[in-house]
Amino acid sequence: MNILSIQSAVAYGHVGNSAAVFPLQRIGHEVWPVYTVNFSNHTGYGDWKGPLIPASEVAAIIDGLDARGALGRVDAVLSGYQGGDDIADVIIDAVARVKAQNPEAVYACDPVMGNQKSGCFVSDNIPPLLRDRVVPVADIISPNQFELGYLTGVEATDLASTLSAVEKAKEMGPATVLVTSVERPDADTENFIEMLMSDEKGSWIVQTPRLPFKRNGSGDVTSALFTGHYIRTGDAAEALARTASSVFGMLEMTYEADSQELLLVEAQEHYAHPKMQFEVTKL
Repeated sequence: MNILSIQSAVAYGHVGNSAAVFPLQRIGHEVWPVYTVNFSNHTGYGDWKGPLIPASEVAAIIDGLDARGALGRVDAVLSGYQGGDDIADVIIDAVARVKAQNPEAVYACDPVMGNQKSGCFVSDNIPPLLRDRVVPVADIISPNQFELGYLTGVEATDLASTLSAVEKAKEMGPATVLVTSVERPDADTENFIEMLMSDEKGSWIVQTPRLPFKRNGSGDVTSALFTGHYIRTGDAAEALARTASSVFGMLEMTYEADSQELLLVEAQEHYAHPKMQFEVTKL
């Protein structure tokens, strides 16, 4: 299947397209990356070099793909970190053009804004754009719990409020919601972290061990792999199980190596042959 991925890129390390493309390729998808920024490294280091790509140039790349007849062969559009606040219109237009040529195509939006610990780390203009214009045209969204709360106005602090926020998100437009980090007071959050997924068939949750570290880009890999598995199988539980297994395997390798960047390439067998070691529970 063909995936048009509109995200950031870095030369050093793995975030955005530099995190999403290879795992998707390793599970058998063709990926056409379009960059929204081209940085030396992710912004978590505190300093970086390289440009935000102007919206006109991002649009020109998509025009070029259209000239090759590629947009009609796109099975999914995937977007993540947008960079400038003018990129939203380009993404919305690209999705509309893809769907006009292939009505079966889906749009998966990772609404990158921030997290509970750091707060928002994008331009102040981007969260409202995501909430009001981008998310409503998406078929799949993959916010973390913090981002889900911003999008819906529902403070997601436990399982019940998270599920309520998910339903509110569905009312905005997306049929499928993946919450990439769920923390709740009635779970062992010191030792485990959860992901929750909901679509028209139901809701599922999976728990994985919590590793005592965080690395930029893991959410990008999660969103990419889930999208890749879900569009291929249409099976929410399987997509969630495969994604949880693969991402945990990658993070465990990274942690054991004490690497400052994800061991994205070294972990490739975890994408191709996930151990499926975590139980997915229907709620």
